[in-house]
Amino acid sequence: MAEGKGREVAATKAVEEDAWGGGVPLIVKEFVAGGVAGGVAKTAVAPLERVKILFQTRRTEFHTVGLLGSFRKILQTEGFLGFYRGNGASVARIVPYAALHYMAYEQYRRWIILGFPDVGKGPVLDLVSGSIAGGTAVIFTYPLDLVRTKLAYQVVGPSRLKNKGPYHSSEQVYQGILDCILKIHRQNGLRGLYHGVGPSLYGIFPYSGLKFYFYEELKRHIPEEHKQDVVMKLACGSLAGLLGQTITYPLDVVRRQMQVQALSTSNNKPGKGTFESLVMISQTQGWRQLFSGLSINYLKVVPSVAIGFTVYDIMKSWLKVPSRDEAAAGSAVTENWHRYMMPVNNSSPLPLKVMGINQ
Repeated sequence: MAEGKGREVAATKAVEEDAWGGGVPLIVKEFVAGGVAGGVAKTAVAPLERVKILFQTRRTEFHTVGLLGSFRKILQTEGFLGFYRGNGASVARIVPYAALHYMAYEQYRRWIILGFPDVGKGPVLDLVSGSIAGGTAVIFTYPLDLVRTKLAYQVVGPSRLKNKGPYHSSEQVYQGILDCILKIHRQNGLRGLYHGVGPSLYGIFPYSGLKFYFYEELKRHIPEEHKQDVVMKLACGSLAGLLGQTITYPLDVVRRQMQVQALSTSNNKPGKGTFESLVMISQTQGWRQLFSGLSINYLKVVPSVAIGFTVYDIMKSWLKVPSRDEAAAGSAVTENWHRYMMPVNNSSPLPLKVMGINQ
């Protein structure tokens, strides 16, 4: 019995490897490609991300000087490395996040096609797959996003940071990623590491879904001779990111303010819930605050999406990831093989013909 089971596992693995075009599973290739793409893209736009967070969380000394003034102030206060404060946590978060996001999107898409063939392969498929994939990635990586925001929010000179002296005496100062995680957990437990996850999920479901929806819909309008043009794909991806970001940006602002609530000395703190926070910010800070930093985000999204898509495509090509249609076909082959390999009775774990025995 055990010997037959071993042959079943080996045969199934052989079919899966043949379906994926190599010994490495497809989801692993997509995971690696997505992680590399996310890390490279995030590092490239880290300075803009730092300033955007300072704008969103309404630090007065930065909110009043504008984009160029903020760059000068960071350079004078913290030096060149100040532009990348919090980027370590950002990359540590974005690598698994992007890896999970891309891989989950592709996997959910295949599962939906296999489980609900009547759905077809239209934009609705991408909307649903992208939304669920975004939520999955957020749940697994949110604590690192919280840490990244807190590290980027604090503005501390090198000497003060080394001596553990806060830039504002009433603020908590974190020495790094691990120190931040430990202090948050010590003060608020595991729940503290997920403070603000509500608006993150509310925001990522529509944003991620809309991004993939717009991207696939825009690609349908590309002339056939330019379908494989990388520049056209990047243009579609950038526009899709901009549209999705504009629609869901207020939720991102609420999320950031909730994340740094314990650090802020402002009296205009958001409420406990997402909706209450949205109303509170509108009433006390003005509705424009809900779109504060959006222009910077536009500058960040375009190169980030462009770099992300480019690196992802390069990595998929290098790792020999099959096309979506080929991958879906491989999933169908594997699914059918698993069904075919089900025991026909208690004494025969494999169909006799598969085992090379004639009836």
